[in-house]
Amino acid sequence: MGTMIDFAAAGQEFQAYSVEPSGPARGAVLVIHEIWGLVPHIRDVADRFAAAGYLAVAPDLMGLAGLDAVLLAELGARRNDPAMRAEVQPKIRAAMAPMNSPERAADVKAGVAAVFDYLEATPEGKDRTAAVGFCFGGSYVFALAMQEPRLAAAVPFYGHAAHAGNELFGIACPVLAFYGEEDSKLMIDLPDLTAAMAVAGVDFRPTVFPGAGHAFFNDSNASMYRPEAARIAWEKTLGFLGQQLAPQ
Repeated sequence: MGTMIDFAAAGQEFQAYSVEPSGPARGAVLVIHEIWGLVPHIRDVADRFAAAGYLAVAPDLMGLAGLDAVLLAELGARRNDPAMRAEVQPKIRAAMAPMNSPERAADVKAGVAAVFDYLEATPEGKDRTAAVGFCFGGSYVFALAMQEPRLAAAVPFYGHAAHAGNELFGIACPVLAFYGEEDSKLMIDLPDLTAAMAVAGVDFRPTVFPGAGHAFFNDSNASMYRPEAARIAWEKTLGFLGQQLAPQ
């Protein structure tokens, strides 16, 4: 069971869910939530990392992003009803609109950086801090990797790697990325991203799961969850972190 700790960034206060590792620490993991916020599923993921031996901290970035977590949770639940999906989708897009603001994106990046700095200053995380994120969080894992040379490992699940110019050249750590084959937008972008990563000299390791779409890891979303893909992705993630965060 974790505890909530306080942070501040971009002139705003926010909190994060922190869980101590079980047994000797193997490193630290910054866990970045989906667009739905710091929901029980994300806390459970942080708990799983702690059980595997990592100090895990999952920040609530919704306020920094200008998003209403309660409204999005309600709309997300209604979207899972096929009869209401068409009606709810425009409302979800409208609720997510603040996320498209460059100023809000900068605020979220500042919040992520504040939590990373916190972890990097701990005995568990010094030179052994990784970032794992999902959807919205996966995109900000890519963003953190581009701007933070101390990041030891990056694991974006179905995230969008928004980049311009030479930003990919800033990635100094290996990147293990997961995608669902039916996630058409990201699948369209993946070949160009893979090529750009190669040009930048990034150790980029994409894994695509057949029969899976967006949010395949989220076991609280019955319509999208794919248990076998989620199991394999989790095993790959722990193996990757075990290699990358091992003491030198």
